Amino acid sequence: MSSAPEFDPKNMQFRQLGNSGLRVSILSFGGWLTLGGTQDAKATEALLKLAFEHGVNTFDTAEVYSGGKCEIAMGQAIKNLDYERSDLVIITKIFFGTGSKSPNGKGLSRKHIVEGLDASLKRLQMDYVDVVKAHRPDVSTPMHEIVRAFNHVINTGKAHYWGTSEWSSFQIQEAHDIADKLGLIPPVSDQCQYNMFHRERPEKEYAPLYEKYGYGTTIWSPLASGVLTGKYNDGVPDDSRLANHKDMAHRLTSEEGKANIEKVRKLTEIASSLDTTPTILALAWCASKKHVSTVILGATKPEQLEENLKALDLLEKLTPEVDAKIEEVLANKPEAESTWGR
Repeated sequence: MSSAPEFDPKNMQFRQLGNSGLRVSILSFGGWLTLGGTQDAKATEALLKLAFEHGVNTFDTAEVYSGGKCEIAMGQAIKNLDYERSDLVIITKIFFGTGSKSPNGKGLSRKHIVEGLDASLKRLQMDYVDVVKAHRPDVSTPMHEIVRAFNHVINTGKAHYWGTSEWSSFQIQEAHDIADKLGLIPPVSDQCQYNMFHRERPEKEYAPLYEKYGYGTTIWSPLASGVLTGKYNDGVPDDSRLANHKDMAHRLTSEEGKANIEKVRKLTEIASSLDTTPTILALAWCASKKHVSTVILGATKPEQLEENLKALDLLEKLTPEVDAKIEEVLANKPEAESTWGR
């Protein structure tokens, strides 16, 4: 019987997930829009193997991705690759369900959190996930029920930590207050959209959470749906993802969209001066922020993933001088909250 492949972090960097003791690779791999959908089993294995061999230990999925097929594909690939479970950090998310019409088939009721996670574990062929996240807030369920339910799945060994995704700072603080009052386990990080064009929530709204709770972030859409790669500078290619999303493609022709394309052109010049691409610059910019725990990469081809992983090598070149040039181009840094009168 052959032994499991040994995890070699290479030159990967690791950060704590929020104020927890869990260490995640600053670049992680996610299956949204690809695994269980456009990728077959062989391609899925190739992507996960490449990520693992480059020191990525963190893999992200959700019950809703491809109606549960993403979890199936990821779990089967990990099983086929024979990785040690202890080498991996697996994140899944609960809220949207898998398409069931059952009134309890989605949301954050105790019933769906417990049963939804059980179903995710079955699809993943795993006994536990490292982190389970509330994929969105559920205003129809009392916060104390949500906190108690996540505390329960941790205490029963189905997850090690829990977190949030696109929750408001008020909702996260409410969860922490309830956890503190009842002696329960609080959430450790939020999975939020963050990129050069989408900064308000991660940089401004969440700022008090970083200071008060050491809250972490796992970042999705670091390339702004591909806009920051520069591939849409001359329009939307017929074979691109945006070609099938007319509303998103329409945004590129809006005044804001045109302004952003012009910014990408200027960012490309900065990238060229660093002997890199706008894609790698955008990913490294995200990963360089101290409030970011990990940046989730998505890819359909191994060569695309290998290219994106080069963002790790660019981090040391993102000096204060380079960052100042980037900020001059972006001109969208959120203003700090006023402390007047406090």
